[in-house]
Amino acid sequence: MKGFVKTRQAQRLLHNKCVLVLGGSVQRSMYKDLVRLLQTDNFLTLSQLKSKGEHSFESDRLVEGGCLGLMANGIDYREVRQYHSDHHLLRFYFITRVYSPYMQTILEDLRQGLKPDLIIVSSCVWDMTRYGLNCLENYKENLHRFFGQIKTAVCHDCLIIWTLAMPLAKQIRGGFLVSEVRHLGPSLCTDIIEANFYGGQLADAYGLDTLDLHFHFRLSLQHRMPDGVHWDALAHRAISSLLLLHVAQAWGVVLGEAPCASASLLPSRPPAGSAGEVSKKKRRKAKVKWFPPPPPPPMAREPGPAPWCPRFRPPGAPRQHFPGPGFRMSPFPRPLLPPPWRMMTPSYPPFRRPPPDWGSGGWGGWPGGGCVRWRRPYHRIHPYYPPGPPGPPGPRRPMWGCFQMHFLQR
Repeated sequence: MKGFVKTRQAQRLLHNKCVLVLGGSVQRSMYKDLVRLLQTDNFLTLSQLKSKGEHSFESDRLVEGGCLGLMANGIDYREVRQYHSDHHLLRFYFITRVYSPYMQTILEDLRQGLKPDLIIVSSCVWDMTRYGLNCLENYKENLHRFFGQIKTAVCHDCLIIWTLAMPLAKQIRGGFLVSEVRHLGPSLCTDIIEANFYGGQLADAYGLDTLDLHFHFRLSLQHRMPDGVHWDALAHRAISSLLLLHVAQAWGVVLGEAPCASASLLPSRPPAGSAGEVSKKKRRKAKVKWFPPPPPPPMAREPGPAPWCPRFRPPGAPRQHFPGPGFRMSPFPRPLLPPPWRMMTPSYPPFRRPPPDWGSGGWGGWPGGGCVRWRRPYHRIHPYYPPGPPGPPGPRRPMWGCFQMHFLQR
């Protein structure tokens, strides 16, 4: 794939070099992809990514542990692999803690025999889940011990790269989290970020190189496996390319057509021609149809004073209702406005309740003179009569029909 380091470039860069990889299952897949890249441009298969402790992988051999010992998911699991060719030497150590008695034996081997040119090391997830409640504090102390001793165990020209842990999912499946530490799953993805920050700052203080894989793959989570911890073959080829680009820059080697280290090797979203992108565009167009069209742009007005308004009275003009001297008519037709509110009122007078002394003739002026007798409304017939003080209670009458009660006289 375009953008990845090719086999020919990796062979030239690691020619007559000894590479040491220390870490867990993710670093084991890194070692396998480097071994595969030194022989062919093909990616790892799914079965090769999932397998562990096998006798041989792509012409390498199992030195210690694995299927030769106890196959388990505990902290005592060991696996040492080595790939040796005419001009390349790669060795992998499976570790579950950044500093432990087993790590001390590895450092002792580096002091006495093996002198690597490149060391790729990472240990974080196992340290944060399998060693008690104060795992973060113990992890910080072990980082100080490891960084202080590894600088004295190797040659001064050995390049040591501390790789930060990759993003974890909130729900981790599989056999990585045993039942005793299953409750740490939801918060582990955020605890890893804190541990990465401290490890990266401490590695820089000790003079080690740091490769932030968490940053590079934070937008490429679609390449993470369903278990929430491991990654697919495409992601591991991108990791190998990032490592080799970092090594080439540290050693001052030009790889040729390889992209710069800051370029993104994995797409953060599907390509433009994929089915998912097309469906998103269709849904976006369908949503836009429901919105009203935008308003038309405002009409441009000619430069100069604002047009004359019929309600505008020029300064100094007399207050009059009809045109007079100096009154200028509007050149624009008067808009059709609705009539004033007072012209829309009905011609008949509104309904009013008569006063209490309406029948005595003292009030006067009420239409009808005294020919119409007013009766108190019956609230059983008019349940929604306008509110007001009810009249004096009358005598109780039998409950007849509404029609008879309407013509009942008191």
